[in-house]
Amino acid sequence: MVMLTKSEVKGYLNRLGISEIEKPTLPYLFQLHRAHVERLSWQSLDIFAGRPASIDPQQSLSLILNGRSGYCFHLNGAFSMLLRSLGYRVAWHQAGVQPMGESPRVNGFHLALTVTLFNDQQQEERWIIDAGLGDMPYDPLPLAAGIHQQGPYTYKVMESDVVAGGWRLEHDPKATFLGVDIAPAVIDQISAFVPKHEHYSTSPESPWVNTFLLRQRHAQGSNELRGCIWAQRDDHGIIKTELRTQSQWLDVLGDVFGETMVAYDMTDRDAIWSKVRLQHEEWKHQMNA
Repeated sequence: MVMLTKSEVKGYLNRLGISEIEKPTLPYLFQLHRAHVERLSWQSLDIFAGRPASIDPQQSLSLILNGRSGYCFHLNGAFSMLLRSLGYRVAWHQAGVQPMGESPRVNGFHLALTVTLFNDQQQEERWIIDAGLGDMPYDPLPLAAGIHQQGPYTYKVMESDVVAGGWRLEHDPKATFLGVDIAPAVIDQISAFVPKHEHYSTSPESPWVNTFLLRQRHAQGSNELRGCIWAQRDDHGIIKTELRTQSQWLDVLGDVFGETMVAYDMTDRDAIWSKVRLQHEEWKHQMNA
């Protein structure tokens, strides 16, 4: 994979609010991961708007450097480039997210990352790194069976039941999906994920083509914007707010999710808001029927 130039590294770090380039240590990895999931939201905006971005890592990097974001293929693809350019040993893996009511799977619809580091005893340790799952995890997780509490979320790492030698990252019981199963094989080419991205981007059966969704993680919990409903989760529970006007909606997009819609002019923004609002009103009508 092509390494980032020094100016690209600095531009990426600036997007994360990090000023210094440091050696590839575990504390620095934690700092990078936390900043990434806080400042770069998982989002279906471009797909919903009918303008899906390529998942070529160089194009994903361009999104980040130009104040934009994306979903798992973009976020983890670009983040892996940054980490490698900083000296980390990063591997790509095929994975599959398990929605509510469905079975575990490794179907290649998620790009997962691991990082290998040496500990103080010069023993190799592997870590699960994932900036592309929206509301999980906040910190890297050791690739070993265990239970981890991060803010209001409890995560479990265990062996996968659906792929030999793989592992499973199980989400909090109150979360929006059940977990992720990850294959152990290392993938070298983004082309392995392109057909899945094309499905997500264009197929009528895609869960994202008609879903406006952003998710963002922080130390105390997470934020989600689904259409006109802003959900804030922390240790005290979930607060949901209906955003009734376009100005409210744009304020939450920018202030909470860091999404300023720089790629869209006012006409585009109006059209996206109109689509979101129409879907919201149809949903309210169904709920009240």
